[in-house]
Amino acid sequence: MGEHIEQQFREYLQEMDAYREAISLIHWDLRTKIPKKGVEQRSKVVGLFAQKLHDMQTSDVMKHFIDSLKDKNTDPIIKKAVAECEEIYLRNKKIPKDEYKEFVTLQSKSEAIWQEAREKDDFSLFQPYLEKIVQFNQKFASYWGYEDHIYDALLHNYEPGVTTRLLDEVFSSLRQSLSEILKKINESKNKPDTSIVKSHFPKESQKAFTVDILKEIGYDFEAGRLDETIHPFEITLNRNDVRITTRYDENDFQMAVFGTIHEMGHALYEQHIDATLAGTPLATGTSMGIHESQSLFWENYIGRSLSFWKKYYPLFQSYAPKHFQSVPLEDFYRAINKVTPSLIRIEADEVTYPFHIMVRFELEKGLINGDIAVKDLPGLWNEKMEEYLGIRVPTDLEGVLQDIHWAGGDFGYFPSYALGLLYGAQFYHRLGEEVNINNAIEEGNFQPIIQWLERHIYRYGKMKKPLEILQDVTKEGLNPDYFIAYLREKYSKIY
Repeated sequence: MGEHIEQQFREYLQEMDAYREAISLIHWDLRTKIPKKGVEQRSKVVGLFAQKLHDMQTSDVMKHFIDSLKDKNTDPIIKKAVAECEEIYLRNKKIPKDEYKEFVTLQSKSEAIWQEAREKDDFSLFQPYLEKIVQFNQKFASYWGYEDHIYDALLHNYEPGVTTRLLDEVFSSLRQSLSEILKKINESKNKPDTSIVKSHFPKESQKAFTVDILKEIGYDFEAGRLDETIHPFEITLNRNDVRITTRYDENDFQMAVFGTIHEMGHALYEQHIDATLAGTPLATGTSMGIHESQSLFWENYIGRSLSFWKKYYPLFQSYAPKHFQSVPLEDFYRAINKVTPSLIRIEADEVTYPFHIMVRFELEKGLINGDIAVKDLPGLWNEKMEEYLGIRVPTDLEGVLQDIHWAGGDFGYFPSYALGLLYGAQFYHRLGEEVNINNAIEEGNFQPIIQWLERHIYRYGKMKKPLEILQDVTKEGLNPDYFIAYLREKYSKIY
């Protein structure tokens, strides 16, 4: 009887996973290839599929599986899958079906309107949709419940165990250390010449170089693809179909090169999750913060390192405009690691990046608390950017409209990016105790790095919680000191 119900449970999970895969494919299409007039109908389709998946997650059948298998002596995958399903069941059961369906349909429409608002640089087009999305998030947070802060209920979706109070403490400490580092950099007379990396670089040549780099590192193109979009993302249909997207700027290759390596970091994680977890809700990254630790690990700790460019600068020069033939490697390396306050989060350097997250975190908290009105967002955004980074925001396109997350309803997501930097620094430090990272990179041999990450992080999927992985790998809890130490060492040499 036990084996029979376990098999039925696995089959039920596989059916649910098929709907999740279909929804992911539709989302990929909505963000990359869909004709404008097709958006409305496709939004209805994704709403129906999401409703079906939601129904299965909260059905009496699911409740029967949970009750029958919970706390029973079953294999670890079933045990963990039941726990995951129970949490999803309890959270989703609290949301009325009609409200959930309305929210999912709103998400797709909102993303399309956000794109139009960007094209027209007009926040007012997006405002009414965002107001509804904020209301839904407030409702859902109250349905789920929380102990200390309403925003905690939303954080839990992306980073279980992390609270508003913890983030307030960590960000306060980070802000102080980062401000000191930034002050020293700003005062330095030895600044890199960033003009040397600004040269017209045809899109097709950029793409050819980035594809070569992805193959060199180990992204499996037989289990993925690279496409173009407004806001780059990685999306997993299954471990054998993990897609990434990028965005090209012919006057600045850095957006595509580093953005693509970033999304590849997400994809490597998903491509290396243990095959035994396939078809279960465990076959994905354990949290957004751990996921971001991997994308930022590859983009920053590897992709922006001197070792990486010692190896790949000649390849880069073979694709790049002739201008780069006369740019020395050391000057190139310093230029791509410039530190300067900027408007766009995804283009921000390692030192100023966390300030972008703090701006969004504080605005999200205020919106969910009801302390901030959506109509006031552009002005408040601009004020905070000036306060934290000392820069004025000229347009909403370069300000409050730059990220897709709010259009997709993803409140509580942004802090994961900052946590990713902190987790990534801890993992990088630990990796360096076992692997000669610089030697491996300079030899173009990324396998020891990928194998280490697979052994300690990738393969587990959701079998371990984020702070459990951090503890098991680094033998300590969240510690921002490694990130600060990494920045001080790297940028004291550059500046």
